[in-house]
Amino acid sequence: MILSATNAPSVTDATGTKANAATDPAAAQDRFLKLLVAQLNNQDPMNPLDNAQMTSQIAQINTVTGIQQLNQTMQSMAAQFNSLQVMQGTSLVGRSVMSEGSTLSVADKTGKGGFELASPATNVKVEVLNASGQVIDTMDLGAKAAGRHTFDWDGSQYSGSTDGLKFRVSAVNGSTKLDSTPLALSKVTAAGAEDGQLVLTLANGQTINYSQIKALV
Repeated sequence: MILSATNAPSVTDATGTKANAATDPAAAQDRFLKLLVAQLNNQDPMNPLDNAQMTSQIAQINTVTGIQQLNQTMQSMAAQFNSLQVMQGTSLVGRSVMSEGSTLSVADKTGKGGFELASPATNVKVEVLNASGQVIDTMDLGAKAAGRHTFDWDGSQYSGSTDGLKFRVSAVNGSTKLDSTPLALSKVTAAGAEDGQLVLTLANGQTINYSQIKALV
């Protein structure tokens, strides 16, 4: 007869609280001891349980109990870590961050955005587009080194709606087109946790993981 702590039913502990023996170490150990006593009481006197077999079964329950206790400890640590992440994330609420995106942030008739270049460019051009995708303005930023850059767009002459404005970046090195990554600027409005990850909600409606932040502004 082999004892097993898996697929165990719910048991009631000394406080009257029900616990599942498959997940609660104390309940699993109690169930094992009851099964062991029953096994000893009903063993064949002509073929009793030998010491090696009993030792093996006790070692198995100790291993299972230890793993269950470790799992509970890790779950508790993960929950505490999530809470700590959220607390740290709240310090970002109200701060402006840059993340991948092409939404133009406009305040006081000034639009702000950024971009990242993998290699130096001899000329960089930024086009501002309205919500319909039409180009309403173009800025020549000249030569730019590799890395992260920001720009300001003067929207004082623009009379249309600033809702939904976007931008498009074009970079070249001589006649060779270069890859560029647009970066949107937005304020953090809320912080939370999903699947163990710190998640930030931005004023532009975007939701990003903390790891997606490129810079704090």
